[in-house]
Amino acid sequence: MLQTKLPKVGTTIFAVMSQLASEHGAVNLGQGFPDFAPPSRLLDAVERALRSGHNQYAPMTGIPALRQAIAAKTERVYGHRPDADAEITVTSGATEAIFDAVHAVVRAGDEVVVLDPAYDCYDPAIELAGGRAVHVPLDPRTFAPDWERVRQAIGPRTRMLMINSPHNPSGAMLTAADMATLAALLRDTDIVLLSDEVYEHIVFDGARHESVLRYPELRERAYVVSSFGKTYHCTGWKIGYCVAPPALSAEFRKVHQYNVFCTFNPAQHAFAEMIEAEPEHYEQLGAFYEEKRDRFREQLLQTRLEPLPVPGGYFQLVDYSAVSDLDDNAFCRWLTIEHGVCAIPLSPFYDAPPPGQRLARLCFAKNPETLDAAISRLQKL
Repeated sequence: MLQTKLPKVGTTIFAVMSQLASEHGAVNLGQGFPDFAPPSRLLDAVERALRSGHNQYAPMTGIPALRQAIAAKTERVYGHRPDADAEITVTSGATEAIFDAVHAVVRAGDEVVVLDPAYDCYDPAIELAGGRAVHVPLDPRTFAPDWERVRQAIGPRTRMLMINSPHNPSGAMLTAADMATLAALLRDTDIVLLSDEVYEHIVFDGARHESVLRYPELRERAYVVSSFGKTYHCTGWKIGYCVAPPALSAEFRKVHQYNVFCTFNPAQHAFAEMIEAEPEHYEQLGAFYEEKRDRFREQLLQTRLEPLPVPGGYFQLVDYSAVSDLDDNAFCRWLTIEHGVCAIPLSPFYDAPPPGQRLARLCFAKNPETLDAAISRLQKL
């Protein structure tokens, strides 16, 4: 009889809720994807790449032009230029990069410290590697880490610590003080840091994204994961990359080459061109989404949902306590079926959800018409 390797895993909540939204004609603010087009230059560039014959296998680590463009961009944004040949690997999305990083270093019996709520791909990658996730809760309202609790969770079997900033699902961001505390916490250990930074350019209110790549002591022990899909509105292309020091990259590539081997070739040429020709896209991305955040928040204040602060990313958490006493899974199903707006419950992001938490996640990476349609329905709650 077949025994599952992932007994706690079913279909992801994102797929479940998107299917429910489709079945009931709901406005889908659940799954985190934009409903507007990628930049015109990027679309033109990928078409040229397709017609120019870039349709066979790419180099395993990514085409040289893209890795060089990533290196130059990293230096421009974070003041550090990684080695394009030894430290940058192009991957089939950030999820693949996270999987590869975990499997590169985590062995059977190792422990990985995860900060809850956490994106749902973390635990399965750890379990498939034979490791054990040790969950440390973030503050249930601010989603800030309690570093003393993190310190207490670290033990002799700890192999990796995973962080995510800007944070999915909350949008919370780590500060410079957090990074200094983290560096002190990991000093004199062999713990590998995995930093999920897929929303790195979507930061608001004049804040600075505190990338691990800014901090030499941290980047020397880290896998730093980025996403082209989040930055360039093309999540369906599934292309990201990982920056890590040579020894960590070498192990990462051993997994990557037998996982997917290489990533969609034409898009790599397009991204290389886009990064160099139009840096203002990622430089202005925060302002682009900040306008959407502010408009959506103002609209939510006209409903019975309470919007929480959103320092970064493109998700808005709402407290629905004034609307319903249902648990978050039941509430999101009710909201989708009965009121035609799809949201994501927060509990699937936790190993042990806080008792009585009444929070749901809405995505505002949408056209104004989409958000307006959702608000008109939410005002009737």
